[in-house]
Amino acid sequence: MTRDPGPTPPSERITSLDALRGFALLGILLINVWVFSMPEQTLLNPNVYADAAVYGDLSGANYWAWFAGHVFAQSKFITIFSALFGAGVLLFIESKEEKGQDAVRLHLRRTAVLIAVGLLHAYLLWYGDILVAYGLTGIFLLFVRDLDARQLAGLSGVFLLFLPAVELFAAVSIGGDAIAGQWLPSEAALRQQVATYRGGWLDQMSHRVGSSFQRQTTGFIGQNFWRVGGIMLLGMALYRWGVLTGERSTAFYRRLVAGGVVGVGIVVAGVAYIEANDWSAGAALFWRQFNYVGSLLVAGGYVGAVTLFVRWRGEGIVTRALAAVGRTAFTNYLLQTLIATTIFYGHGLGLFGSVTRVEQYGIVAAIWAVQIPLSVLWLRYFRFGPVEWVWRTLTYGEAQPMRLDG
Repeated sequence: MTRDPGPTPPSERITSLDALRGFALLGILLINVWVFSMPEQTLLNPNVYADAAVYGDLSGANYWAWFAGHVFAQSKFITIFSALFGAGVLLFIESKEEKGQDAVRLHLRRTAVLIAVGLLHAYLLWYGDILVAYGLTGIFLLFVRDLDARQLAGLSGVFLLFLPAVELFAAVSIGGDAIAGQWLPSEAALRQQVATYRGGWLDQMSHRVGSSFQRQTTGFIGQNFWRVGGIMLLGMALYRWGVLTGERSTAFYRRLVAGGVVGVGIVVAGVAYIEANDWSAGAALFWRQFNYVGSLLVAGGYVGAVTLFVRWRGEGIVTRALAAVGRTAFTNYLLQTLIATTIFYGHGLGLFGSVTRVEQYGIVAAIWAVQIPLSVLWLRYFRFGPVEWVWRTLTYGEAQPMRLDG
């Protein structure tokens, strides 16, 4: 191992971690595109005013586009990404401690930069930012970093049970009234949101600022901290167990894939349940639990499948492409926002609220077609993505060598 006090060089990176991160980052866009292109309420209730095309028609091919996204993507890729972030915190701290550096101070500086970028991202570009939640939760992880894998997994379980417990209690004690306003907002409010994002950048601030602030305050305390924190704690445990670094047996990863198949069944059962209840608010809080549980299993299945693929084709073009996206994930995450908001918002093409669910996936594929080769090409000449370079430079307090021949 290198004794260089700077970032981990490419030669010492763990390919399976990078490939998983790239796979997750690309997959996240399958769901984020819904929020980029339609009112945010459609993420909670895809059937809200579905008869109006601007809100995402939910019939025919558009229904199956939503169904596939919900079953195979929604909450699955962000689960992998969050678990990898938790693992990355441990990997970073262990690496710095091994080099005799002040790991806690460096982690806090690293996290402060992440939060600062997240705030700029949220308030200037897109309210759906996850970086602030990651940064705030990353500070908490410092206090549990010395727990062993079993303790981390146990604490993860407590965190992950919090939201289902609260939502099921609300479902039983209050019923559909608990989320009625969110589940079926006024049509006028949705039309106003469409008009806002078809307007200019300053017009968009009227919605973006309020939504960002809510997500970073009550939304974080009441929801994101528990879900994101629980997944990060699980990621830390899986890192200590060698799951995310590809150290377990082939049979183990095959069992993860089998668990993923079970998870798909659970999510599909949830769709059948909400449809049988005519998409009612009273059934919604129960429906959410199917995907909440199923997504954990499906995400695990993806981890197993990608890890097995990397073992089989560790030097292949697909593995190298996924790893390249993973190594530039910070840059690519922000690049997705820049491209998507330019396509959908009024300061760009202004397509917000007018693109079908099928067409959304065509746009996702086009963005992937830009990001994947660009990531591979960039890393032929540079050590890090441009945003990663800024992040590392600010973390270490000195400019990091950027070019591979530098």
